[in-house]
Amino acid sequence: MSEQIQDSGKAALITGASRGIGYAIAEAMVARGDRVCITGRNEDALKEAVERLGSDRAIYAAGKAHDQAHQAAAVERTMEAFGRIDHLVNNAGTNPVYSPIADLDLDVIRKVFETNVVSALGFAQRTWKAWQQENGGTIVNIASLAGMSSSPFIAAYGVSKAAMINLTVQLAQEFAPRVRVNAISPAVVKTKFATALYEGREEEAAAAYPLKRLGAPEDIGGVAAFLTSDQAAWVTGQTLVVDGGILLGAGIG
Repeated sequence: MSEQIQDSGKAALITGASRGIGYAIAEAMVARGDRVCITGRNEDALKEAVERLGSDRAIYAAGKAHDQAHQAAAVERTMEAFGRIDHLVNNAGTNPVYSPIADLDLDVIRKVFETNVVSALGFAQRTWKAWQQENGGTIVNIASLAGMSSSPFIAAYGVSKAAMINLTVQLAQEFAPRVRVNAISPAVVKTKFATALYEGREEEAAAAYPLKRLGAPEDIGGVAAFLTSDQAAWVTGQTLVVDGGILLGAGIG
C-alpha cells in the first residue's frame, strides 16, 4: 500500500498496533507518508501487519507494553531506523476482566493500570527524552468513553482510562510548547478487543447510537491522523470524543 506515496519525512511509534484501532492509525499515517514502528505482544501478527503496511514504510518491536525494557527497545529501534519520533500514539491496552469494581481483585486493577496508564507514561517519557524535547512532535493517547462515565461492566478499564485522560492534560502542560498532547475517547469500536461488548447483539448495541452503527477502527485512525497533523497545530490538552453520538442521549429531559 506504500507505493507512490510521497514521504512526509516524519516517523511515528504506535503501541498495540498489530490489529484493530492501532493498526488503523498506522495505516492512516503510512497513507499520508509517515514511517511507523508498531508494537504488540504477538510477533507473527506484527510481521503480518508490517507486510500489509509495506516493509519500506513500517517496522515492528514485539513485547509487552508495561515492560520497561520493551519500551526502551521500541524507542531505540524507532530512532535507529528513522532517526526521529515525531508522533507517539499510546494505544496498547488491556481489560482482562468484566466485573463491577467492588468485586475486583486489586492485583487485576494493578495489571490494568500498568498496561493502560503507566506504560503510556513510560513511552511518553522515553520519546520525550529521545527526540521530542529538542525537536517537538505530538502524542495521542487512546482513552475511552468508559473513562468519562460510570461503566460497571468494565469498571477497572474505565477508571484506568479516566486516569489516561488526566495524564493527557498533565503531559500537555509539561511538554508545551514543543509537544502537543491530546487524547481520543471512543465509544464501542468493532475490534477483537471489544467483542464482549457487542458480539451476538450488534444490531441492538448499535440502535442506541444516533448514527445507528458501532465505530470502525478507521474512524479512530482518521481522527488520530488529524490530531498529529499541522491542521491541529493549535490543539493540545484535549480529549476528542468519537462516539457516533451516543452521549447525546445523556442530556437532561
